[in-house]
Amino acid sequence: MDLAKLNLMAAAPEIVLACLLGVVLLADLFICDKRRWITYALTQISLLAVLGVQYYVARLPEMSEIAFGGMFVNDGIAQLAKMLMYVTVMFLLAYSRHYVGNRQMYKGEYYTLTLFALLGMCVMVSAQHFLVLYIGLELLSLSLYALIALRRDDGLAGEAALKYFVLGSLASGMLLYGISLVYGGTGGQLELPLVLSNLYAGTANPILVQLGLVFIVVGIAFKFGAVPFHMWVPDVYQGAPTAVTAFVASAPKIAATVFAFRILVTGLGTSFADWSMMLQIIAVASLLVGNLAAIMQSNIKRMLAFSTISHMGFVLLAFVGNALVSDGQTASSFVGLSAAMYYVVTYTLMSLVAFGVLLALSNQGHECENISDLAGLNRKHPWYAFLMLLAMFSMAGIPPLMGFFAKFYVIIALLEQQHIALAVFAVIMSLIGAFYYLRVVKTMYFDEAADTEQTPDFSVAARWLLSINALALLALGLMPSLVLEWCVNLFRMATGG
Repeated sequence: MDLAKLNLMAAAPEIVLACLLGVVLLADLFICDKRRWITYALTQISLLAVLGVQYYVARLPEMSEIAFGGMFVNDGIAQLAKMLMYVTVMFLLAYSRHYVGNRQMYKGEYYTLTLFALLGMCVMVSAQHFLVLYIGLELLSLSLYALIALRRDDGLAGEAALKYFVLGSLASGMLLYGISLVYGGTGGQLELPLVLSNLYAGTANPILVQLGLVFIVVGIAFKFGAVPFHMWVPDVYQGAPTAVTAFVASAPKIAATVFAFRILVTGLGTSFADWSMMLQIIAVASLLVGNLAAIMQSNIKRMLAFSTISHMGFVLLAFVGNALVSDGQTASSFVGLSAAMYYVVTYTLMSLVAFGVLLALSNQGHECENISDLAGLNRKHPWYAFLMLLAMFSMAGIPPLMGFFAKFYVIIALLEQQHIALAVFAVIMSLIGAFYYLRVVKTMYFDEAADTEQTPDFSVAARWLLSINALALLALGLMPSLVLEWCVNLFRMATGG
């Protein structure tokens, strides 16, 4: 393969991230625990540098998007997802700095594993080849297993990591088996556009492809944490340290959405009727189980876990609300795909705020993880109560916050494709879900103050970032078309529409 086909500039952000990750890893060997802030600073500087490189590459005129002989693509969708993930990780590291310091997690491994996971996510969103997709997914998964078990003295964290590892290995095996079946059914094709061309030409073995599609959808559903492949979600959210839970609940969801788009639309678009039916069943089950189970939770991390399951149900419904025509290309409206991206961006912002408040209130010797721990928060710390209120109202879908428009666009996409029953069901589930979000608000504003100490352990910079994060839910909710039109244009360019 010649250098022209490699086109390393398209993959420059990932190359820079890998190099800076190595620098952080080596530098940390010579840093003692008392000077661990240096590792934190190096990590944040690395993320800023990669964000700058990504912005520079995105603005290069007439730059070829394809790299490594067609296995890697740096289109608008990948660029948007990467920038969002870089910013998300930067915010999370700022939120969690004091938390990890108080719990003997202020180690170089916390930062390097986070960067390894981020690198895996970047590979996932830019991969245009089944094996590259799988490599990115495994790099992310292995990093998350280690992060969850980072507190070796915590039995719950070890148990959560083991459950995630066992179930994740099973799901990865199913995904790989599905890829092998599609590989055999399409005459040895692994590059996604070539798989789609083979399917459109009618030369593929339909039985092998359909069977492989079943296993691939199982793998995708597991990464989303959708029912019935959701067993790991509540245990991991509750057992992992809150800083790690916040990471698991945010950036990987962006990567999973683009990952699903690459496989289902770019590679298997002509099988829309098959995977759409499977996603409908999974999405309905996720909305039902997620919302009903969340009502019964007293642990707020576990409640947010079941909430995540229901939110991922909405994302999958958005894929169902996308229209594909016979040649496998996306219809001109792009409503479904853009609604899915808009929803996952909104969900990431909401999760960052919710877990950011929990991190702020989890000082040394006290873990804020029960709903009752938030009792009377408005009287003690009204600003943090207000920020959590914005997150809960947005998750409940109350206008004019972003969460309302995220649900609204998904429902519009379903109605455009005549999925009226699914749209009505989604509305009903949203009304049920509002109960447990409003219960958190009621606890903060109307219950008696908790006896536990709630002294926020946050730096001034983290407080400002959290405030900006929360107010963005309101500001972008007042201008919803801004983000949606961006998503529509990016998907139009990515699919050649």
